Amino acid sequence: NTAHELGHKKTTLERWLAKTALAVVGYGHFLIEHNRGHHVDVATPIDPASAKMGQSIYAFASWEIPGAVRRAWASEKTRLAKNGQGPWTLENEVLQPTLMTLVLYGALVFAFGWIMVPFLLIQAMGGWFGILTSSNYIEHYGLL
Repeated sequence: NTAHELGHKKTTLERWLAKTALAVVGYGHFLIEHNRGHHVDVATPIDPASAKMGQSIYAFASWEIPGAVRRAWASEKTRLAKNGQGPWTLENEVLQPTLMTLVLYGALVFAFGWIMVPFLLIQAMGGWFGILTSSNYIEHYGLL
């Protein structure tokens, strides 16, 4: 997807565009985990984005989604600690798109009412499971 490709770019603008695109579906942690975790550990048991042979997509999703969030947070926590910062800072690249998601969703609920909540959840789950998790499953199936 576009966010995935932009996330591999080096310029600040392109990386912020990737964060923004991922923030729409509330999956901003993907940028960090994918580049710092998955690319290092692909096809190893610690990579949540590598599906095991015979594993169903549902079992994979229950491992991949929380695993990616945990690893992205740990990666950012480590990076920030090296700079003498704690994880609860605006420099945290996992928090940045998360805050964008909260502002976007909050603005939509404010503008259109609580009726937006189910639609936001459905489109977020469609992004998480229907696009990102299913892509990882298909692309990395059986590497373990």
